[in-house]
Amino acid sequence: MADVTRVAQALRNSISRVIVGKEQVIELALAALLSEGHLLIEDVPGIGKTMLAKSLARTLGCTFRRLQCTPDLLPSDIIGLHFFNQKTQEFEFRPGPVFTNILLADEINRATPRTQAALLECMEERQVTLETGTVTLGRPFMVLATQNPIELQGTFPLPEAQLDRFLLQLPVGYPSAGDEAEILRRFRVGNPLDNLEPVASPDEIIHLAHEVRSVHISPAVEEYIVSIVRATRNHPEIELGASPRGSLGLYRTAQALAAIRGRGHVLPDDVKELTPYVLSHRLIMTAQARLRERGAREIAQEILRSVPAPVEAE
Repeated sequence: MADVTRVAQALRNSISRVIVGKEQVIELALAALLSEGHLLIEDVPGIGKTMLAKSLARTLGCTFRRLQCTPDLLPSDIIGLHFFNQKTQEFEFRPGPVFTNILLADEINRATPRTQAALLECMEERQVTLETGTVTLGRPFMVLATQNPIELQGTFPLPEAQLDRFLLQLPVGYPSAGDEAEILRRFRVGNPLDNLEPVASPDEIIHLAHEVRSVHISPAVEEYIVSIVRATRNHPEIELGASPRGSLGLYRTAQALAAIRGRGHVLPDDVKELTPYVLSHRLIMTAQARLRERGAREIAQEILRSVPAPVEAE
């Protein structure tokens, strides 16, 4: 796991030059990357959601495309379209922004459900079905989506099937007073993002993602993951619990987080830390829970307290 730890530290140091005081957020974003998953960043405007996505792409040396989601955005604006070239008298395909390594879907909840659905196949199967056949997307491929949770006018909430495609949902949160003062100093004369250089290649990321899969998870920790996910399906305030995709997401992200932290095995504490970020957005609360203003993240924490963790992992 030495290579994973080394590259992750280099990526973390680079991104931290732009994103101040958000070490856990950066670490979880890297865990999503090495798990070959997608990331939904949700918070109020001005917190640094887009800056985090751009910083991650810049340090990876990957191709990067930004998709500004609006109500008039069409599926063809994402996956591309066939057009008739009058010079060649033939139909040609113009690839959309999804043909990249890192796709930033900014304010994804402003796109209509039809347009949001265009990302489903891309995110889950890493392919696009066109009129002429199926085209496989390159690797690595990661969707970084942002959304504003407080602005409802002109937005279309992501359906459950779309939310389930995101490995993690991360809030960024306001910086501390000291961190905010540091932000003012760093951005005083320019944008530090302009000075970021790639510290890892796409081929290196693919290799590390494969290496992460070899991180050991003991049977006791595997059972712990299954117990947590199954508890979401039996909780009285949850109408629909997490699916097996949630179990697999928690499993793979725990492997990546352990590797980033220099371990060749997963601890129960890794699972505890990741559960609110991996499972909360996959839970559908009952009407009674919503009336009581009970959030999915709060319920996930209650489930963690109710499910006994293994005393010692093998």
